[in-house]
Amino acid sequence: MNLRNPRFWIMVASTAIVLLVGVVDMTRTSPGPLSLVHQREPRIDGGRSCSECHGGWTSTMTESCLDCHRDIAAQTESGHGLHGILDRTEVARCATCHSDHHGEGFALVGLQSFMRAGIRTPDAFDHSLVGYVMAGRHLELGCTECHEQADAIVLPEGHKRYLGLKRDCSSCHTDPHEGGMDRSCTECHDQTGFDAVSFVPHDAHLFLGDGHEELGCRTCHAVTDAHALERNGRPRLPPRTCQDCHASPHDDEFTRGTARLAAMSVSESCITCHEKEHRSFREKGIVVTREQHAASGFPLDAPHQEVKCSTCHLPADPLFEARYPGRSPSSCSVCHTDPHGEQFESGAFAGKECTSCHQSERFVPHAFTTEKHTLASFRLTGSHVRTECNRCHEVVQPSSPRMFHGTPGTCESCHRDAHRGFFAPYQATLASVEGGFCAHCHSTSRFSELSPGFDHEESTGFALRGAHLENTCESCHARSAEPDETGRSFGAVRDRYGVIEGCSTCHEDPHLGRFDRTEVAATVEGQSGCARCHTETSFREIRGPFDHDKWTGFALRHAHATLDCAACHAPTPESSTGRSHAPARGAHCSDCHQDPHRKQFEREGVTDCQRCHKGEESFKELVFNHDLHARFPLEDHHREAACSACHRLETSGEASFVRYVPTPTECADCHGSQREPLRRRRRLP
Repeated sequence: MNLRNPRFWIMVASTAIVLLVGVVDMTRTSPGPLSLVHQREPRIDGGRSCSECHGGWTSTMTESCLDCHRDIAAQTESGHGLHGILDRTEVARCATCHSDHHGEGFALVGLQSFMRAGIRTPDAFDHSLVGYVMAGRHLELGCTECHEQADAIVLPEGHKRYLGLKRDCSSCHTDPHEGGMDRSCTECHDQTGFDAVSFVPHDAHLFLGDGHEELGCRTCHAVTDAHALERNGRPRLPPRTCQDCHASPHDDEFTRGTARLAAMSVSESCITCHEKEHRSFREKGIVVTREQHAASGFPLDAPHQEVKCSTCHLPADPLFEARYPGRSPSSCSVCHTDPHGEQFESGAFAGKECTSCHQSERFVPHAFTTEKHTLASFRLTGSHVRTECNRCHEVVQPSSPRMFHGTPGTCESCHRDAHRGFFAPYQATLASVEGGFCAHCHSTSRFSELSPGFDHEESTGFALRGAHLENTCESCHARSAEPDETGRSFGAVRDRYGVIEGCSTCHEDPHLGRFDRTEVAATVEGQSGCARCHTETSFREIRGPFDHDKWTGFALRHAHATLDCAACHAPTPESSTGRSHAPARGAHCSDCHQDPHRKQFEREGVTDCQRCHKGEESFKELVFNHDLHARFPLEDHHREAACSACHRLETSGEASFVRYVPTPTECADCHGSQREPLRRRRRLP
């Protein structure tokens, strides 16, 4: 660093000067002294509280100004007064027109303020901008004659420069009438001077010609009337209109509509059709335009655009109410006869006009929609939506109207019963539903669509359980190639099986009627037919233990009780009936057991083994009584003889058997005269 270098010392001096200026500037509180008006405000504290005018962290300078100058804020918000009509952006910049910090003697409202507002000088200010039109003598006055502080440099405390004046004449002028006139001064005087008095002619309120020229003043301004002459207009009443004296026969809709077309008030609108000079409201020259007719609520649209007035408004009717009844475009029945024979005088459409079902321009085609049909007692859904109206609504007799009200609304009233009365017994047990009995099961789209809640047992008396539930409907209801006359292709059970009389109606009886004998119980635990033994899941599934004696008459005892069923009922290939075991060969011993006696005891083709043998326990245990069961009682020595002495073993072919029948019974047959048995001499067969 070279201390002798002049540039170094110039840099040091410059830095010091900048720092000095900054320090001095930081000690200042404002750019200049405030005007005396602002210095008087304690809140500003002699100019040391800058934020009171310039705003702080949370407010702007405009908000601070309007916080003190409330009357200016009111003008801005309401849009009245000078500040109310100026551009809001300009008004928000208060300091542009009213700057401060120019000293105590500076006027905050001066020539610059007016010029910034677009006014050349205060004398050139147009008072109509603030709603007061100045004319006549007022134009000769100086500003200070009304605004005493207009030229004040420093506004005295508590005074206004321009604001605060009233527009009433009495605020500046004394009332020579001492309150005797309630009318305003301007009704008789203008701004040229009080000496020039002018009265508004009566014709300005009501032309007194033709119908009114013969009326006396007291007719309208009676002593007891609110408009009495003696009242001098106290209280102030608006001018009377036609309706104040004449009752209007028109409804409110028409009077409001015509007034709106003429841009008039309702009370003034009579003159749009009736001239004030007319002596009668019923003048021949009165013309009602299409627009005015529409204001009555009845536009002259198609098909009424060509109808003459006299067709609807008969001139012969003396009374206005009869001639102009106030019809609406939908009041068809007033002029048109009812082609439906009063069918719609009751029900959902009672009291409604033709336009509820027809177009306003024409009766044909109708405008009756599916949604409107919902209001009737029969909703249109499914296939009914596409059905021609005339299919259901017919002309019963040529002279009668087409039938609408009272048309049957149930399926069975229009459709033939495809079930041929089968479900009639169940109809009384079901709750009534929309559409009738058929709607319990069918939809309106097609009869083949069944409701999800169809209960086969409830509707047919036949519950679908077990194997029946797994089968398709066609298993019992065979479909035909062509539908019948009712449109049904889903076959009836009776057509396939006849009258339903239990399982055997559809299923072939594999037992060949053996269990239908009279000695067998017809019902078991409330079940009949096959259900006495079988379930609906499978015929192989037996309901409970099977009582062989009860059902077949053949008790399984002793040796039979231990046998397997297949020992008597041989397994076979499953037949068409579903049977896989053959019937037993019979109930007699000989049906299953070989006859060791070679049919010696057969009677009429049957051998009764139990006559000699002790039932099913064992064939070796005999119950044979020679004295009772044979023709040869055993007496004396015969009782001691062995059975084989008389009943000997014989051989026939490869088989051997004991001969019991026939056996000789005569002595000579066994004991010959030569002591030689007869058997040797006589061969038995």
